[in-house]
Amino acid sequence: MKVLELTNVFKDYKLANKTKFNALKDINVSFEKGELVSIVGESGSGKSTLMNLIGGLDSDYTGEIKISGKDLKSFNGKDLDDYRKKKIGFVFQSFNLIPHLSILDNVTIALTLSNEKESVKKEKAEAILDKLGLKNQLHKKPTQLSGGQKQRVAIARALINNPDIILADEPTGALDSSTTMQILDILKDIADEGKLVLMVTHSEKVASISSRIVEISDGQIIRDDLNKKYKKNKIKLFEEKSTEKNQANSENFDDIKLDNAEIKKKEKKTKEKHLSLFSAIRLSFHNMWASRVKNFLMAFGVSISLIAMITMLAFGSGLTGYINSLANSYSNPLIVTVAKKEAKNPDDPMGGMGSFLNPSSFTDEEKDKVLLDINTYLDEHYPELDYRVKEEDISYGFQMFSGFSKDGANVIFGEGEDDKAGIFYLYTTPTYYDEKQLLAGHLSTDKIDENGIGEIMFSNAILKPLGLENMDEALGKVVEIDVNFKNVKVKQKVRITGIIDVNMFDGFLVTYIDYNLLDKLVYDSTLEQNGAGIHIQPTSIYIKTDAESTTNIINNYLSTRDDLTGSVENQLANMFNEMMSTFSIALAVISGISLFVALIMILVVMYMSVSERTREIGVLKSIGARKRDIKKIFSTESFLIGLLSGIVGIALSLLFGGLLTIILNVTLGFAPIAYEWWFFAVALGIAIIISVLAGLYPASKAAKLDPVESLRHE
Repeated sequence: MKVLELTNVFKDYKLANKTKFNALKDINVSFEKGELVSIVGESGSGKSTLMNLIGGLDSDYTGEIKISGKDLKSFNGKDLDDYRKKKIGFVFQSFNLIPHLSILDNVTIALTLSNEKESVKKEKAEAILDKLGLKNQLHKKPTQLSGGQKQRVAIARALINNPDIILADEPTGALDSSTTMQILDILKDIADEGKLVLMVTHSEKVASISSRIVEISDGQIIRDDLNKKYKKNKIKLFEEKSTEKNQANSENFDDIKLDNAEIKKKEKKTKEKHLSLFSAIRLSFHNMWASRVKNFLMAFGVSISLIAMITMLAFGSGLTGYINSLANSYSNPLIVTVAKKEAKNPDDPMGGMGSFLNPSSFTDEEKDKVLLDINTYLDEHYPELDYRVKEEDISYGFQMFSGFSKDGANVIFGEGEDDKAGIFYLYTTPTYYDEKQLLAGHLSTDKIDENGIGEIMFSNAILKPLGLENMDEALGKVVEIDVNFKNVKVKQKVRITGIIDVNMFDGFLVTYIDYNLLDKLVYDSTLEQNGAGIHIQPTSIYIKTDAESTTNIINNYLSTRDDLTGSVENQLANMFNEMMSTFSIALAVISGISLFVALIMILVVMYMSVSERTREIGVLKSIGARKRDIKKIFSTESFLIGLLSGIVGIALSLLFGGLLTIILNVTLGFAPIAYEWWFFAVALGIAIIISVLAGLYPASKAAKLDPVESLRHE
């Protein structure tokens, strides 16, 4: 029965000078099941080209090649993949085993591409390897086998899908004479089992054991003879101790049946299956493990970018949280602070800081409107809330910056002009300040004693200009304040009653005076100098609430206003948060550049991997791997590289963060580093995304490789 028939087959190759080389010329030949055919001829005669056409590796020819009556020309890409997977088994001279896979995985690779069950794969492989004397070699790697054993593994791989045709290209070319005879007897027995075995060879000795010899010269068949000396005798191949399945002291190929009939009965008829994601991951993992040093170094390179990104996010989060916690620690949970928010002026010499360093005052109408707006909001959105702002809940504050203005506040420490010390802030004592903010002394009041001396508080920075060493020495000291308010000089002797913790202004000279006292001093001075008294207008409104939840509701409302803001502490916190956001964006850009470099690095390494594994790709295609299977293997590998990079980056980030935390705690006394779970999720996601993107081109290139050229690759 004709299983293979070639009619008028021509094959041309285009040369560099645009001429054609006739590799095959008018090939007309047919083959039947059970034949062991040797195809002989000089190098370059067209033997391998003929085998590539029959094997479906090359479809660029004219004429007809029919397999069991079906013309290969009518096959599309999918059909050719299935044809190579099910109908053809390749045995190569150089074995072409995949080095990083075990013998079992090498033999069952075609079944893996078909997504066959592990149990079926193992059962088939064990049955074939047992008959080839390799049952105990299942879990070894190809490098641990001899040449003859490797070729038996290659034969087992060719037989695993029970194909109709075995194509053996110089199957004994790399073997010694003793091993050659063993392999030839195996091929001979395969033919006796009813398969067509086509064997390319240069050896007359090899050809002599064939049932038929086809000779090719200059692309043409010049001889096609039956071998009259061909006998179907069996040659003893193995000398081993008998097992339960073997006869005593030897095993003959009389007992070898390679049709796997019993196994086939167990298989259910199912629709065509292809390489699964799990199998692709497994294959990719094996290759990654074989090149583990290279892959780990690549993952480490990518992880450096991730470490920078995670650390930047953690530092930004920690510093923001630290600033916010400081601001909150100085806020009374039952007090809402309202201040004016000014639009940032690009020409502001303060760099946009003037909004809170020199805040605007509230007019009487604006004060009333603030109260009305808040109550209106509560009426509309929280009608069930019992609380509403009343006049008795409101108090006021005033602040003035003097660091960069002539119209500032000064404290006179002596008679000479050189004895003046600039005050960073002049504050009225906020309502929410209490004893917990005091470092020494007590809170100042609006009292003026019988000697006309009022009360005032300073930050700890007052010690230096006073020439003092501790805070207790400053208590009771009398100084004179000199405030220039709307071109009116306000002078008053005041006694230091307390040293107060000024939070983020700890290194600056800040003074606190009671609002009512300052208002009285300004009124009296303006009345005396201008004949008309002026009251100061508050820069802050303090609203006392009934509960912390109410405070949060009103603060949330204020955050939606374009014209209002919270306390100075909150304004500073917001300013630092904006600065951190800008800083984070800058670092993100830098991280993005480094991640792009990492992407290029992965692309280059993956591209080199394709080049290194070109022959492996050719082997996979020769046993029926589709283009999408090749893509899936390489894309999965790039995914795993990204996953590994992400894991390494996260682990090293935690290690680096721990060391940085220790260093900062030792040097600064605090460590503004805070990790959030989503930092790691983002880093892992980015690592995977850039790795998968980097692997797209190499995977596509691998899928498009020509199988014939791939198998020739050195």
